[in-house]
Amino acid sequence: MVAGNGVFYPIIGFASCVVFIYMSFGDLWVNYHKEPELSFVQRNGTHFTVDGRIFYINGWNSYWLMDHAVDEYSRPRIRAMLQAGAKMGLTVCRTWAFNDGAYNALQISPGRYDERVFRALDHVIAEAGQHGIRLLLSLVNNLQAYGGKTQYVKWAWEEGVGLSSSNDSFFYDPSIRHYFKNHVKTLLTRKNTITGIQYRDDPTIFGWELINEPRCMTDRSGNSLQDWIEEMSAFVKLIDKKHLLTVGLEGFYGPKSPKRFTVNPPGEWAANLGSDFIRNSNLSTIDFASVHIYPDHWFHDQELEEKLKYVYNFTVSHIEDGDKELKKPVMFTEFGLSNLNKGFEPSQRDRFYKVIYDILYKSAKKKKSGAGSFVWQFLVGGMEDYNDDFGIVPWERPSTYQLITDQTCRLAAVQGVLPSQKDHLKELCLRTR
Repeated sequence: MVAGNGVFYPIIGFASCVVFIYMSFGDLWVNYHKEPELSFVQRNGTHFTVDGRIFYINGWNSYWLMDHAVDEYSRPRIRAMLQAGAKMGLTVCRTWAFNDGAYNALQISPGRYDERVFRALDHVIAEAGQHGIRLLLSLVNNLQAYGGKTQYVKWAWEEGVGLSSSNDSFFYDPSIRHYFKNHVKTLLTRKNTITGIQYRDDPTIFGWELINEPRCMTDRSGNSLQDWIEEMSAFVKLIDKKHLLTVGLEGFYGPKSPKRFTVNPPGEWAANLGSDFIRNSNLSTIDFASVHIYPDHWFHDQELEEKLKYVYNFTVSHIEDGDKELKKPVMFTEFGLSNLNKGFEPSQRDRFYKVIYDILYKSAKKKKSGAGSFVWQFLVGGMEDYNDDFGIVPWERPSTYQLITDQTCRLAAVQGVLPSQKDHLKELCLRTR
């Protein structure tokens, strides 16, 4: 029996997924209201694992968590966001573990920290653990927002030890490297004032990201950035051998890669940023590769259909690299579509999300290296002043919310239900559609 329009098989396929989840894990939903017990996420070849089981990630970005945990009036937003993420069956949130020299600065000056802000980060980590959400924590910004490498260079210059006023001296100035290593050590060995656990010993932390979107355009050979990644990744691993580590790359191919012509955005600019996806990721101290996807930043005259076709090829190319070149997981740690596009409709963003979600789901079914994706970015209500042209409150648009939660359920059908998801996935994945 096949319906005349050919939809019978997809319906049966979805029903099979639902039955699988219920039959395999239905006993786990009953009377489960305790705080989830999280284990460290590990890597086995091209996969993440939790308690020996493959772990695929449906995640999101809320960079603002620490900043909004500082003041009492905004602190409830952290619980609201993490509760909402858990309700959607999401498992990892990417957020900043830095704020250098700016308002609500964590690091006021090199080696000097505001305990009030550190306690805010303690709160974020403790609250995430309460809701079964793991955190991917970024250690510094390549951009100027929240201080970034610019602030480190300014500190060295003000203290009279800087070699250059160039922002890129962050990567090669010995004094600045010392500043950053001190920050890494301080952060990783921090004892959480709420849980009593050092950050390096806390399984709530999924892993560390060295730097958000590194570029060193004054050295297009890529050697300066590569040397920095090698030194800093080894330093992190010296202190913390329990957590995973990534670079934080955008995913562009460098000047010696043949893929600079076939996969990079048009033009030479992306190959001349001083970074290279393969070279930077292909280190024993780097556990997984990261990629960002922003077609609006890369194309200004193309129609949506052309952008989506490019996004498909870009995403698939990086998963192939994970399988064939790097032999490690690949995570799409940021992806977004701008609402500033001419003629923008929210349905366009849904289509963009679906392209990426479908690729990651197919990768998971085939046990390929596509390990997860993170929407940029989620907020809660009342945060309009903190939004950009990519952010959403996911539950305000039902079709977007269903798209995100469908991905959760599809991945659960592949990998099984995680202990941290038991409270939510029965209602989420077994509801009438």
